Amino acid sequence: MSYKILTINPGSTSTKVGFFDGEELKFSANVSHDASKLAEFAGISDQLPYRKEIILAELEKAGVDLSTVDAFVGRGGGLLAVEGGTYEVNDVILDHARRGANGIQHPAQLGSQLANEFATQFNKPAFVVNPPDTDEFIIEARMTGIKGVYRDSHLHALNLKETAIRHSNLKGVKYEDKNYVVCHIGGGISISAHRKGKMIDGNDIVAGDGPMAPTRCGSVPAAQMIRYAYDHPDMKETLSLTTKTGGFVSHLGTSDALEVFNRAEAGDKEAKLIWDTMTYQIIRYIGSMAAVLHGEVDGILLGGGMVHNKKLVKDITDACSWIAEVTAYPGEFELEAMAAGAIRVLDGEEQAKQYTGEPCWRPES
Repeated sequence: MSYKILTINPGSTSTKVGFFDGEELKFSANVSHDASKLAEFAGISDQLPYRKEIILAELEKAGVDLSTVDAFVGRGGGLLAVEGGTYEVNDVILDHARRGANGIQHPAQLGSQLANEFATQFNKPAFVVNPPDTDEFIIEARMTGIKGVYRDSHLHALNLKETAIRHSNLKGVKYEDKNYVVCHIGGGISISAHRKGKMIDGNDIVAGDGPMAPTRCGSVPAAQMIRYAYDHPDMKETLSLTTKTGGFVSHLGTSDALEVFNRAEAGDKEAKLIWDTMTYQIIRYIGSMAAVLHGEVDGILLGGGMVHNKKLVKDITDACSWIAEVTAYPGEFELEAMAAGAIRVLDGEEQAKQYTGEPCWRPES
């Protein structure tokens, strides 16, 4: 049976929506929201009626009949750590999404809320798939050399896992039977180790872990970071280096990866050094994830917007193909991943999971 699915992925100043008939994307739009209008709302969840109205107008203009939709899927922001999978939207999810129970305020919190609004109206199920706080780390991946300080799982889980699932399907194998190093290379960079269907290790993109990225500092020696913080006592400004003002922005004053690459190709020595450093660090982390998998790697998969850059893919391939075959999947599969997760549940291939509000791991466990 071919199910019709509507997917909703809210961002800072826009919301991506996709209408699927089976796995075929029939309509998609990146619905823009007026930044000055968004600024009028006290909190992210207060934006719900405004965003819903704008989305409905766009869908009506495109002739999308929501009464035909079999399930609604939203990005699962604001939740506590969960195992990967498809979760039915329930009251606990909605409560955690509204207040951002994970402590991170991000428009993705609106995903489950918007999906629930439509699902309630048309008496259909609502889901979230592989939320941002998907956490399948092994205990060794969590530990640090400071008692009471742990590494968290903050990665591009939705795209990472969907890339691995799609690659497996193309190869005629099961994701749950294979080991992969999967990368998302875009505004943020996630490098992750997947063992038999579980994402067991990766870099924390929220905490400044992993490779340098366009707006992110990446891993920095602890002592130097502590000294930097003492010299720059504005904590908010210092923390912004991890997600907003680090990486390309700190060195070159821009977050535009294409601009940096073109400057490097045109002979700008500083731009070339920063680009090459990012590439080097990506390769380093791929190697570390391969070691986590004991060298038993069935493929190295590259996704994200920067993977459209053929030189970047070639440089990574030249450095890492001795580990395993490197395959590029440019761009993102986030809308497709949400639709596919819902379809697996509707088809009976997977059972929808229930979000309890209890994190899948606590420090004392």
